[in-house]
Amino acid sequence: MTTQRRRHGAGFKARVALEAAKGQKTIAEVAAQFGLHPTQVPQWKQPLRGQVAEVFGEGRGRGAKEEEALRAELYQKIGRLEMELEWLKKKVGAES
Repeated sequence: MTTQRRRHGAGFKARVALEAAKGQKTIAEVAAQFGLHPTQVPQWKQPLRGQVAEVFGEGRGRGAKEEEALRAELYQKIGRLEMELEWLKKKVGAES
């Protein structure tokens, strides 16, 4: 008989990692509380430690991809508005 691996979502992993990071309970106690193997808890705790500084980083709330997508969208809008402005200038000039 084979056992299936359980898949845990990001929210669950974050709760476990935060509980372990508090330091109020041992790793074994946290693992027992959440029904995990004790080796799993430090594996989820380690990335939390490494990425905490990024959460409080200066103006780095958005990812690079999001910023690039926003920049491309804004340039498209600028181009569209410039075309409309030129069209309106020609239209007003033709009516005079």
